[in-house]
Amino acid sequence: MTALDDLRVAVIGLGYVGLPLAVEFGKQRQVLGFDINEQRVAQLQAGRDNTLETEPCELAAATGLRMSTQAEDLARCNCFIVTVPTPIDEHKRPDLTPLRRASETVGRVLKPGDIVIYESTVYPGCTEEDCVPILEQHSGLKFNQDFLRLQPRAH
Repeated sequence: MTALDDLRVAVIGLGYVGLPLAVEFGKQRQVLGFDINEQRVAQLQAGRDNTLETEPCELAAATGLRMSTQAEDLARCNCFIVTVPTPIDEHKRPDLTPLRRASETVGRVLKPGDIVIYESTVYPGCTEEDCVPILEQHSGLKFNQDFLRLQPRAH
C-alpha cells in the first residue's frame, strides 16, 4: 500500500469539483491540477477563477498546487482523481466522452500500484464497465492485479 507521504496526487479536470479539491490538496501538499483547456489553466495560473469556484486568496494559499495541460506531467503522479464532467445529451443520456478521454489519458501513464479515483457523476457500474477497460487497454495493466485499487464513487 502506498504511504500517504509517498502519494503524488493529480486532479484531472479543474471544474466545479476538481478545482476546489486541487486547491485544498495544494494547501497541504504538492498536487498537480490537470486540464485540457489551456485558457482555463492560464487563467488559474494567473490567480483568477472566472467560474468563481474559488477565491483568489484560496488559489494563492494553495502553494503546493501546480497546474498543467501537458499529459506527460501526469507520469510523475501515482494517485489520479478524475473529476471531469458528465454532460447529458438531448435524450438525457450521459455523454461519457470526457470520462473516456480522461481514462485514456490516465491509462497512458499508469504504473503498477497506482490509484485511480473517479469523482464524476456516473451511473452505477459505469466505472467498471466503461472506464476500467480503457485504463487496461492504454496501460497494459490489469484491474485488481497490477493496480493497487480503483475507487469508483458514483454520485
